[in-house]
Amino acid sequence: MTDRHHLLVHGGTFAAVGDGGDISGVRSGSSPDGLFVRDARHLSRWQLTVDGAVPEALTPVADGDTARCVLVPRGGRNEPPAYTLFREQAVTDGAFVEALRVTSNRPSPTTVRIALTVDADFTDQFELRSDYRTYAKIGAVRGRQVLDDGVEFSYQRGEWRSCTTVTSEPPPDGVEETGTGARRLVWTLDLEPHASAELALRVAARPHGALKDPEVPASPSAANERLLALEGEFADGVPFPTGWPELAAACARGLSDLAVLQVPATGPDGEELRVPAAGVPWFLTLLGRDALLTSLFALPYRPELAAATLPALAATQAVEVGAGAVAQPGKIVHEVRHGELAHFGQVPYGRYYGSVDATPLFLVLLGAYTEQTGDPALARRLEANARAAIGWMLDHGGLTSVGYLVYRADGGGLANQNWKDSPGAICSADGSRPSGPVMAAGAQGYAYDALRRTAHLARTVWGDEVYAALLEQAAGDLRDRFQRDFWMSEHAFPALALDGDGRQVDALASDAGHLLWSGLLDKEYGELVGHRLLEPDFFSGWGVRTLAAGQPAYHPLSYHRGSVWPHDNALITLGLARYGLHDEARTVAHALVDAATVAGHRLPEVLAGYGRETHGEPVPYPHACVRESRSAAAPLALLTAVGGA
Repeated sequence: MTDRHHLLVHGGTFAAVGDGGDISGVRSGSSPDGLFVRDARHLSRWQLTVDGAVPEALTPVADGDTARCVLVPRGGRNEPPAYTLFREQAVTDGAFVEALRVTSNRPSPTTVRIALTVDADFTDQFELRSDYRTYAKIGAVRGRQVLDDGVEFSYQRGEWRSCTTVTSEPPPDGVEETGTGARRLVWTLDLEPHASAELALRVAARPHGALKDPEVPASPSAANERLLALEGEFADGVPFPTGWPELAAACARGLSDLAVLQVPATGPDGEELRVPAAGVPWFLTLLGRDALLTSLFALPYRPELAAATLPALAATQAVEVGAGAVAQPGKIVHEVRHGELAHFGQVPYGRYYGSVDATPLFLVLLGAYTEQTGDPALARRLEANARAAIGWMLDHGGLTSVGYLVYRADGGGLANQNWKDSPGAICSADGSRPSGPVMAAGAQGYAYDALRRTAHLARTVWGDEVYAALLEQAAGDLRDRFQRDFWMSEHAFPALALDGDGRQVDALASDAGHLLWSGLLDKEYGELVGHRLLEPDFFSGWGVRTLAAGQPAYHPLSYHRGSVWPHDNALITLGLARYGLHDEARTVAHALVDAATVAGHRLPEVLAGYGRETHGEPVPYPHACVRESRSAAAPLALLTAVGGA
């Protein structure tokens, strides 16, 4: 994100506002501004003027759960500002609130005219991305209705209906048309010398499908109290390391972010759940892989995330073949969207199954949750879902016919369907891309772990010894095949993938660290990989690069071909510890914690791959999610891997 936008997040709602608290509706950089609920923009303009002019920010909005700024009219050194404006803004689920205080700086009575231009365009998030697509909306109608205390915006397209209501206390003196569809709320305030006046502004968003109106707090302070209580409750009882205060702070910051990044979902019996969203601004929704990894990282400390994520994904598990959504029976969903374009099938992401690894990770989490909590109830409840997931891996997934989990590029969705899902992310060292089906290395590790963990559930929870033996045999065979087909002897390192003809895709990539986490490699091979990941071409000083430097395919500002991902490094750290490489695990953990410390103890989605020896601070990746659930949970994984060392 650019520094122009500041994010306020709570559940399935986020607002991106500018330095002065305004929303212009103009996309800038990697983020749109506006108020967003369930993939739709419910405020596209929120622009303040005073006496007909835009004030300037004396103190701009700073990062935090509440946006605060101080504004004054533009002027010079010899003309002190006639007034000062104090803005405070916050969000809760489906709501945005602002407290605006105007203070006169004059020794005599004065009149100030406040105007707020507001609009709600109900644009789908997919329309705001730079994908050069346009979407027809035949029959769509927008409405605007003046209320006694504000204005209401509505949108209808067939059965699709959304609404945004803006109200004020005191009510505006008038609501003016602007000629653009926006409306201007105006107040004329008479101020005594050095006196103040306050406006309380409230926005309620009612997206399509909402079962009830949002609870709009009375003020930003009231909203902030809710958020602080939620964050405090979520962090309560977690054993922060006393000997490593920087890691403790990163864990605390991550837990606070996880508390507000939970979005509503529904379980198999219609029960209401809260699950980790992937991140803001573009992915404040359920993504299977992201929610599973987040829940795995947090499992020893917050098992309730897994207890919600597993049934939510079971409820969306595919039961039949769906070509447009890449659905196959037993497959776990990759992405769930609630917006207009998904509803009308104009994008495939209403329920999109373009992930080769969400299904094995579902089984890994189910096994890990049962082991961690000692409670077999969830494994019993989801037995049919787990068996269906195994069935997908063996049949449609390719384990039986091909020997590996395999995916094919989806022309309407994702070309790559492992965690490195950007175009070109799966490549040879020279940057060339494989053609045809792809067998990504990391996904094979997840499959191996899934088979072993599910075999344990079959034996200990389901009482099915025959099924358990079958899965253990499949896991052993996969391990033997993998080390034969993927291992590159000349590099003493596994290939990133195999192409459709079984040829090695020979880029040296961080995915090898995931194989340590899943335990797929023999001890000798695992130790070679662990040491190799800490060599300078891989290790930047802030973490392990996704692609080792020096290869033609490497680029430090590529999304997946040279950047540093905190969640990737968290998996690597857990894997290093699993193979007894504790010094290496501590090295990676300290690098990540140092990067978090520089950024207020928060790890972003991704960092640039520049080395620490030439850049004394981590270089941000320009389009990263600022709050991302896997990165928020990564410090917890580091705590698990290395303790307070």
